[in-house]
Amino acid sequence: MRRPTADAGDRRHGPGRVILALYLVFVIGTVSRSAAQISTRWDQAPLAYGLSAFAAAVYVVALVSLSLRGRAAWWVSLVALGVELTGVVLVGAWSYLAPERFPDATVWSHFGRGYLYIPLVLPVVGLWWLLSERGARARGDQGRSG
Repeated sequence: MRRPTADAGDRRHGPGRVILALYLVFVIGTVSRSAAQISTRWDQAPLAYGLSAFAAAVYVVALVSLSLRGRAAWWVSLVALGVELTGVVLVGAWSYLAPERFPDATVWSHFGRGYLYIPLVLPVVGLWWLLSERGARARGDQGRSG
């Protein structure tokens, strides 16, 4: 009896499984942390905590879209990871240039230093995975432009 094999175009297998697991950890961590920050200390750092909540929302969108197949999910994933990478670079730089605006660490402040810089590396790895041949197969239109 043959064991079923994973569809080569499914991002939920191989390295994609590790990426999804990391996104799940970040969803749990960022949603709970931003909820706690906003509900207990909003007045101390509204900008930082608002950005923390935005980051949490981006991680949720990335997790869901990466776990789905099809062209629309692929494009949503591409945009979500692009926003994530842009966010961690901009907020990371901003947190060094204006540290008074970030009195408490957030997931993207200091380029994710409090999270072992994984927030900086994860979208790069995710984008590599999406743009790889296997990611294109999961999009459903490998070999075609657009």
